[in-house]
Amino acid sequence: MAWLRDTKACSRSAKVNRAVIVTVSKFDHGVDMDRRPGTKTDTKRLHSILSKLGFQVKIEEENLRAEEIYQVFQEASRAAVRDCFLAVLSSHGEEGYVFGADGKPVQLTRIFSFFGGSCMMNKTKLFFIQACRGGDLDGGVQVDSIRSESTDDPFSQSLSIPVDTAVIYATPPGYAAIRSYGGAVFLQTLCSLLEEEGGRDLEITRLLTRLCHSVAYNFQARGRDLEGKKEMPCFLTRLTREVFPFAKNTDVPMDSMQ
Repeated sequence: MAWLRDTKACSRSAKVNRAVIVTVSKFDHGVDMDRRPGTKTDTKRLHSILSKLGFQVKIEEENLRAEEIYQVFQEASRAAVRDCFLAVLSSHGEEGYVFGADGKPVQLTRIFSFFGGSCMMNKTKLFFIQACRGGDLDGGVQVDSIRSESTDDPFSQSLSIPVDTAVIYATPPGYAAIRSYGGAVFLQTLCSLLEEEGGRDLEITRLLTRLCHSVAYNFQARGRDLEGKKEMPCFLTRLTREVFPFAKNTDVPMDSMQ
């Protein structure tokens, strides 16, 4: 009966696509992690673009602790969407997790597992993860990495991803994600692609491939210690159909087989 009530609640409220932005820019007193300037620039631009594309965007309070981040995503997984749910999670990180403001790890596999329930069944789920997955870089451009030993198996993460989900990382396993005061190159490039003519009408895997190409070939870090350093996003997908989550043309179905 509880499952039936959840399903009815979803069907009544499934009128819009939704996006959630969770950012940790500074950490609690006593936590040995650097502040992350540039995050407000990312959040503001993402909010503007996604709102114009018809998403109902919720910006969560900055600097949530680990358990609060879990709660945000668990609640989001229980609220219906029309076609697509999108999440941006930005913090310091290591392979398999990011950090809350309290310095405690947030396991990505646990977050993904929330989205296998009835409210998200047959809906597209997109997760953009702006965080390092290892490989500290010292000095120069700020990076989202904390030195630690990670035992998480990247393949195990793919097994935890629900059907009809894509997870897009700023960087491959073992590498640092580069960020500056002007924002994260990964998220800023995504915004630029969505603002370009035709970019919004791309099928999602084509858009993500273009995102990876643009960051890999058009960006290199500046600074005495990082001059010429590169970044290469990557993504995992369990999508079962072609989807067009950002298409301006409302006549184009969100989920479309071609």
